[in-house]
Amino acid sequence: MIRAHKIRLHPTDEQKVYFAKAAGVARFVWNWALAEWIRQYETGEKPTTFKLKKQCNEIRREQFPWTWEITKNASDQPFLDLGKAFKAFFEGKARKPRFKSKKRSKPSFYLANDQMEVGDHRVWIPKLGWVNMAENLRFKGKITGARVTRTSDWWFIAITMEVPDEQPTKRSAAVGIDMGLNRLATLSTGEEFENQKYLTTALKKLRQANKRLHRRKPGSKNRERARRQVARLHYRITCLRDDALHKLTTKLATCYGIVGIEDLHLKGLLKNRKLARSFSDAALGKLVNLLTRKVEQRGGQVVKVGRFFPSSKTCHACGWRWEDMQLSNRVFLCQNHQCAYHLFPQDRDGNASLNILYEALRLIGLSDQVVGGTGSDAT
Repeated sequence: MIRAHKIRLHPTDEQKVYFAKAAGVARFVWNWALAEWIRQYETGEKPTTFKLKKQCNEIRREQFPWTWEITKNASDQPFLDLGKAFKAFFEGKARKPRFKSKKRSKPSFYLANDQMEVGDHRVWIPKLGWVNMAENLRFKGKITGARVTRTSDWWFIAITMEVPDEQPTKRSAAVGIDMGLNRLATLSTGEEFENQKYLTTALKKLRQANKRLHRRKPGSKNRERARRQVARLHYRITCLRDDALHKLTTKLATCYGIVGIEDLHLKGLLKNRKLARSFSDAALGKLVNLLTRKVEQRGGQVVKVGRFFPSSKTCHACGWRWEDMQLSNRVFLCQNHQCAYHLFPQDRDGNASLNILYEALRLIGLSDQVVGGTGSDAT
């Protein structure tokens, strides 16, 4: 199993200059290789990463001598990355590779496993020396490589390692999850997780910071300071959101072996101009991805219920359906006189989570294990 550990670095001012140079070399080599690839392709040639790398090495010492001031990985890896990018593009998995910008692209460079060494709270980088790390590696295994990146004003190193596969633990408990905006997740057990709305909370500060940014003169140092302040705010919002999502998904993956969720059409939800920002702030897509990966790593199973399944409109006890139910109806009232929940107010999301649980168990052939109701597919 390949796992990565992203750790914050604490470089000195001289080391920050080295990182900036290495990222600049990686960006320059990528742009040079992409331009040469396009030129050769238009002239009828068949460019490859090996030919481009050989061609660059022949003229590099004379035309680009400053690229030798940093580790060779910064100038070698972009050729391999470009080859992977074009392969994904030709297979229809990604868009066409584009040129990298000094202002808009994320600064980064690669380190091979034979060009680095990890010690106690530090990492050794060629032509630089030891750089302090905020923490030690969490995993034990064979290091396969690393990538140094900059986010806002901070530098990070993501170290990939080959670790032994985890022995999955079978968990028989099952749960249904209804995801939304009012509450991020409502479990069929009755547990609720609120949507913290980190972007909405910081929106006032973010608007003020953006106003200061656009009032500064382009190219000035004050504009650069304002840009960094905006970047720090965005990074803080991202960290808060990711922390909440990781804690939630880890808890669910640890406690339950079968997790039923809705197969949401996220791209369609983001087309709603009134709710697009709220859906982006909730990051439901990342929640589903993290939950799926963690549950499967622990030997569990995530069952996706069809997006057209009426989980909110159906009574979980008798199967009666509220056809004209509106989004503003936050309480579910069953109108079936023979139902135990007749005119008994139920939480809309809680009722939906139970229906999702029953439908998920039915899809995998375990509907006979449901106790306390006939299931959402009852008539």
